[in-house]
Amino acid sequence: MNKPLLIEIGVEELPAIPFLKELPNIEKKWTDILEKNRLLCDFEFFYTPRRLVLWHREFQIKQEDSIEEMFGAPIKIAYKDGEPTGAALGFAKKCGVDINELGKIDQGKGEVLYYKKEVSGTQSKELLNEMINEFINSLNFGKSMRWASRSDSFIRPIRNLAILLGDEIVDAELFGVKSSNSSFAHRMVSYEPFTFDFAGDYFCKLDKNGVILYPDERRKLILNQMKEIEATNGVKIEIDTELLEEVVAITEYPTALIGKFDEEFLTLPEEVIVTSMKENQRYFAVYKDDKLTNHFIVVSNSKTDDFSLITAGNEKVLRPRLADAMFFYKNDIKNGLSNEGLKKLVFVEGLGSMYDKCEREAIIAQYLAETFGLKDNELIKKAVMLSKADLMSEMVYEFTELQGLMGYYYAKIANEDEKVYIALKEQYLPDGEESDLPSTIFSSIVALSYKLDNLMALFSIGKIPSGSKDPFGLRRAAAGIVKIAIEHKLPVDLEKIIDALSNNYKNLDKKQLVEFFNERLFKIFDVNPSVLKAVLGSGETNIYEISQKLCALNPIVLSDSFKEYSATFKRVANIIKDIDVTITLNIDEAILEDKEEKELVAAFKKVNSTEYKTYEDKLDALFGLKPQLDNFFDNVFVNHENEAIKTNRKNIIGKIYQAFKTIADIKEITI
Repeated sequence: MNKPLLIEIGVEELPAIPFLKELPNIEKKWTDILEKNRLLCDFEFFYTPRRLVLWHREFQIKQEDSIEEMFGAPIKIAYKDGEPTGAALGFAKKCGVDINELGKIDQGKGEVLYYKKEVSGTQSKELLNEMINEFINSLNFGKSMRWASRSDSFIRPIRNLAILLGDEIVDAELFGVKSSNSSFAHRMVSYEPFTFDFAGDYFCKLDKNGVILYPDERRKLILNQMKEIEATNGVKIEIDTELLEEVVAITEYPTALIGKFDEEFLTLPEEVIVTSMKENQRYFAVYKDDKLTNHFIVVSNSKTDDFSLITAGNEKVLRPRLADAMFFYKNDIKNGLSNEGLKKLVFVEGLGSMYDKCEREAIIAQYLAETFGLKDNELIKKAVMLSKADLMSEMVYEFTELQGLMGYYYAKIANEDEKVYIALKEQYLPDGEESDLPSTIFSSIVALSYKLDNLMALFSIGKIPSGSKDPFGLRRAAAGIVKIAIEHKLPVDLEKIIDALSNNYKNLDKKQLVEFFNERLFKIFDVNPSVLKAVLGSGETNIYEISQKLCALNPIVLSDSFKEYSATFKRVANIIKDIDVTITLNIDEAILEDKEEKELVAAFKKVNSTEYKTYEDKLDALFGLKPQLDNFFDNVFVNHENEAIKTNRKNIIGKIYQAFKTIADIKEITI
């Protein structure tokens, strides 16, 4: 028999960001508890800043009966001379039965003691108290707090617990709060609790008391209100999805309102205004004709007929925030973009200051500029040495997420070369999965230098990612290097870079870093892993060339026809096991005997002497040797009694393998 189950856990206002980080795990954690207690069923999870709600339309009032099987010692150990041993007696005691009630069963390795009993399911209401406490204790919001005289903790104090199974209040207690059939309205409706008799009554009364329980409804309401504001005012609101989710999480009855600030603040960089509004006040930016306006959108959690005071209050609060930003901005411009202060700013213990880091990056940048054929050595050096200067600015001290961007503005105001200030803005790119990449090779060199120094410097002092821990984002740095190299077709060769610059990094284990980087390639490239292994087996270390070889080889391996190729080239791999393919192999055409080997040599000579524009073209030609190879394997005896002929025939296959290996080691490919 099933009944509806409603669980509401009432809390003081939850902080949105830690809650939203844990939100994706919440339903899974409750599902696991239901499954463990043999009460698995469909449910929905809802939330507001003051309540967590689990709603089950149909919930078992009792666990299903089950069969419990118990297995004991082997029979030859359980009995000696027909008498039960301690092992048998102990098993009977564990099962709670007389020794004569035990059975035996053969599980394929001989008979063992066996007992089976029916276990009657427990009433659900007897389990819910423990289940809910386990659920709450499983939630991980980072920091937690204690309140009153309690020794246990949660993200915020628990103020209410309501559990109704059908119309029955389930006896339970959570953080000293006993379950009831009461809940709380929106604060601007009433501070007094209201009672409800069943789940439908609960949902109805919440709605009447100013609480929109469903986050999807709150989100939809906010977006519809924003559309109305856009239509009325002829503006466009920037919908920051992260900010939207935060606002949904902190409101029970949201109302979107438009406010304004003094136009004088529009002289600030757009990103400063938007960041200040978002980070400090949770406001959305407003645009007109693709330009930022002196308006903002605030989502109120108030329930009133007159929002004028709320709008005015938010306008009043925003003004000093923007005034502070203006003060920082003007001070930073007056002080100029200088990197001298970086000498006192520690990068990481053991790696010197941020100034030292910039000097290491400058060496990398100049090496890369020379490698890529860029003639801007001095300008590159200047860009790198200025790249972290904005860390000393008052604006970046206030808004750390604006680092690099403020350097761009300050360098532009100081009339630095355009290449320099664009590079400052793009130095940290890419900074996410869907991130933009540096727009030029000049900017790419600055960005690569930053990431390469992070890798080499941090590896040199043992700050190496392990498991899921990567505090310095070195995996992201490796992925960024690959993306930049591919985007701009740059010959980035990590092994050569390390060889050239390792003197600047004491105790750097080159092999360890290269292995780490190559392991990341298996995560970065969406290809058959054996294809990447084959390409790396070719000895290629240039990231761009690796990507091009993968693009050429992977579609062939994924094609339906590759299974036919695979059988042929496995035979090639088997033959070259006995050949030293690292040396120059010679084919003596004068001692070719069979028609098939002559045809194969002629076809290979033609393929091998052709210039190919792409790896695809060369692979097509090499794989096109399949008919001649099959004829050779079917009709030519490789292990000829004449040692010269035998060696010559193996050399034919070895030469073909070597031609493939300029792109990939085909023996590594598996399907």
